[in-house]
Amino acid sequence: MNFADISGFFAQTTQPTAPAWTGFVPLVLMVVVFYFLLIRPQQKKAKEHANVLQSLRKGDRVVFAGGIVGEVTAVKEKHVNVRSGESKFEILKSAVTEVTERGAETTLA
Repeated sequence: MNFADISGFFAQTTQPTAPAWTGFVPLVLMVVVFYFLLIRPQQKKAKEHANVLQSLRKGDRVVFAGGIVGEVTAVKEKHVNVRSGESKFEILKSAVTEVTERGAETTLA
């Protein structure tokens, strides 16, 4: 037995090894952090946008993705008719980014 064999034997027996599952702990923590910082807020924002689109009604003042500001004149299934200044547009509902002012609510008597 030479010196190289003895040093190799002691080196292997004195260094404890960590369990295999400890390598997955940082990966799991990163997935949890990404979920709470990126995925969950995006889902919440998408849900709020869907609620805005569902609640659109005639008379609402809206801002569209292209920067057009106008008043809703009619709401269809996938489109919104808008009057902006002297122009009239038919724009996709999905392009609505914000409702700036709600129109007067009509009540049935």
